[in-house]
Amino acid sequence: MAPSDKTPSAMPAPDRPLPWWREPMLWLVLGGPLAVVVAAIATAVIAVRGSDPVLSRSSEPLGSDTPAVQARNHAATPRPER
Repeated sequence: MAPSDKTPSAMPAPDRPLPWWREPMLWLVLGGPLAVVVAAIATAVIAVRGSDPVLSRSSEPLGSDTPAVQARNHAATPRPER
């Protein structure tokens, strides 16, 4: 056998293309949009589960807030001139 002859066992394996999920550039391209979608879903879940109760349209303060509202209104009114 001459040194230039290559046997099949001595030949390197041909480069096979990587599967699509093993390609690093794919994750760089899809990583940003996927993170945005996950964040949007998390925000929607937080908004739905932690929503504030709907308040009535009456302008009268509720029972326990009355002293605080009176103090606020008293402090906000200008003093009459003497």
